[in-house]
Amino acid sequence: MKTRLPSPVPSVLSLRAPAKVNWFLRITDKRDDGYHNIESLMQCVTLYDALHLERTLTVTLECDQNIPVADNLVYRAACLLKEYTAYRKGVRIVVKKNIPVGAGLGGGSSDAAYTLMGLNTLWDLKLSTDELCALGARLGSDVPFFLGGPCAFVEGRGERTAPISLDAPLALLLVKPPLSVSTAWAYDAFDWRTEHQRDGGGDMPMLFGKELKKKPLDIKLFCQALNKRDFAALTKMLDNDLEPVVIQRYPVIKDIKARLVEVGAAVSAMSGSGPAVFGVFVSRDEAEKAKRAMKPNWCCQVDTLIE
Repeated sequence: MKTRLPSPVPSVLSLRAPAKVNWFLRITDKRDDGYHNIESLMQCVTLYDALHLERTLTVTLECDQNIPVADNLVYRAACLLKEYTAYRKGVRIVVKKNIPVGAGLGGGSSDAAYTLMGLNTLWDLKLSTDELCALGARLGSDVPFFLGGPCAFVEGRGERTAPISLDAPLALLLVKPPLSVSTAWAYDAFDWRTEHQRDGGGDMPMLFGKELKKKPLDIKLFCQALNKRDFAALTKMLDNDLEPVVIQRYPVIKDIKARLVEVGAAVSAMSGSGPAVFGVFVSRDEAEKAKRAMKPNWCCQVDTLIE
């Protein structure tokens, strides 16, 4: 019997890093480290950034967006992994961005996650997924999700993920107005408003000390509604705690949500910290028809990834 030789370690890799949407995002409390504990159902969609990795002597990055190299999560991921493993050589990384920056679609976090996974192969490091997730959490709260994906229930600040299996893809239309939202600003605005509500009353959730009192969410019921395409039930369950404060600052997001429903979306919601909004349609054709009506905003028809 012939002995199977080990597969050679590649010197070049090309990867596709997907965007994500948040079906819901609930803030449960604020942590001592300043971050927030959340509950969210995240799902990857068929919109990708392209990453090309090539082994070289030093770490270099080329990106088609005007993002300072030192601030780019891809570069930071490569440097962090090199430092953690004491790897002596480097990599040339070329990034082509298709996922809008500052949109709430997780493009930067996805790029960082796929950089970690790609370099683990390219540099033959043999790190476990748990090790990569621990490193990823140091780069951004959404990075651990992308190291597992494509759909997961996410808790903590994002480091605890439980894979979710859904039956079939859904057709979505992503719409982003010509603005960007800082995730840090959105959470700060949420904190300010909840404290204001505590002092003055109102219809926002109230923050008592650091604990946000909320009704528990039935994730199984939510997934059943997705699988059955029970849009009436989903309308009542799509809940993003950041949406009210972001809409207060940028009312166009509310207009986009309403317009998506007018042109045929069964439901619509803001993803993450926004400003991107997604509409759920009964078919790709219906989503494509609606795309024409949502111009001049950036629009992209996508499907949800289920495997």
